[in-house]
Amino acid sequence: MKFLAALQFLTTFPVRRDFSPEEIGQSLGYFPIVGLILGLVLAGLSWLLDLLLPVALVDILLIVTLVVATGALHLDGLLDACDGIAAHKTPQERLDVMRDSRAGAFGVIGACCLLLLKYISLTTMPESARMAALVLMPVLGRWGTVYAVFAYPYATRHGVGRIFKEQGRWRDLALATITALFVAVVLGRFGGLVVMFGIWITVITMAAYLGSRFGGLTGDTYGAITEVTETSVLIIVSLFVRNHWFWAWP
Repeated sequence: MKFLAALQFLTTFPVRRDFSPEEIGQSLGYFPIVGLILGLVLAGLSWLLDLLLPVALVDILLIVTLVVATGALHLDGLLDACDGIAAHKTPQERLDVMRDSRAGAFGVIGACCLLLLKYISLTTMPESARMAALVLMPVLGRWGTVYAVFAYPYATRHGVGRIFKEQGRWRDLALATITALFVAVVLGRFGGLVVMFGIWITVITMAAYLGSRFGGLTGDTYGAITEVTETSVLIIVSLFVRNHWFWAWP
């Protein structure tokens, strides 16, 4: 049931069921598994479309597919977080800006820059690592969010993100970490471990920065962390392969 709760929360897949706050909060451990499903969908779609279309067009379709499959959940969080960061105000006032349902200029600019960076990273990805990166990207993106939930304080007393902070348990973090480690090692061997370490550095850096701006993390900042870590996976993998660090990536 907790897996289905994670699937319902993180995707637009048709899971028609009501879950308790406890089931939703304790679904954290299954976030990387949902990421694995998304990654396999992207890899399969890439394999199919590569037979019919140019790579650049395929990459655009893959990015659109990920946005649609997640209901733009994380991208919406990035939009709100960028608007809040751009407000030169107190942490509480930044939180108020972030709660505004209207997208501001800085949010739109931030989302456009990230999508462009993700597209360029994917388009220039060496073919030998493309499928592995497509699968690893959503897995580590969601693992990074799980780590941020447990490692950093929450900024407000309300919000969906608060449910995860209050209901999540350490064994959920352990399950998520074991899943992410397994996928990383299977896909990249030692290189997968190095990529995961790089994502951990990315998460702690970003969480510390966001925490300093908002007085803690929120559901929107969790979404922003997911988007940035996904993009970071593509950049790190491409960095290894293009520099012929085959000791780190098969």
